[in-house]
Amino acid sequence: MGGIASKGQLRMSFLRWAVVTVPLILLLGFVSGRSVPVGSENGWYMALAKPALNPPGWVFPVVWTTLYVMIGLALAMILNARGARQRPLAVGLFAAQFVLNLLWTPTFFGAHKIGASVLVIVAMLILSIAATIVFARIRPAAAWLMVPYMVWISFAGVLAFSIGQLNPDAETLAPASHTSQML
Repeated sequence: MGGIASKGQLRMSFLRWAVVTVPLILLLGFVSGRSVPVGSENGWYMALAKPALNPPGWVFPVVWTTLYVMIGLALAMILNARGARQRPLAVGLFAAQFVLNLLWTPTFFGAHKIGASVLVIVAMLILSIAATIVFARIRPAAAWLMVPYMVWISFAGVLAFSIGQLNPDAETLAPASHTSQML
């Protein structure tokens, strides 16, 4: 059977990918976020001076959950584009930036390395821009789903940099968290 797939078949193929990618991205993000104490559960973070533009703590899980759903859908769109020549490159760039995303929480909240966490965000942003450009060549809607994510990680970078400026001795405020608080 070598015909062109119907719209219904294409939609079902996308849904099968989305049923895998969205929960996987959410799970990995959750595991990263629970790998060390974060937010109000982290004494080191609570002791830091924060910039005026720092949102209340409840904003972060709401925003990250929404963004993870969006980028999971974007990834599903790209994985569903089977004939796209640049699909392997798009998936590789996405995976690379997402690995950095997962490393950010333990770097900032666990190791208390604010400068390193800013560098992680810069690299993550560069890779996510590159992924988004390739996504746009394959599925423009997937690229648009990446835009809020890039805006948020840019904001997170500004926050981390500002916290670093306000707390030049941040690494010495408390010992680094080396134990996992998983689940």
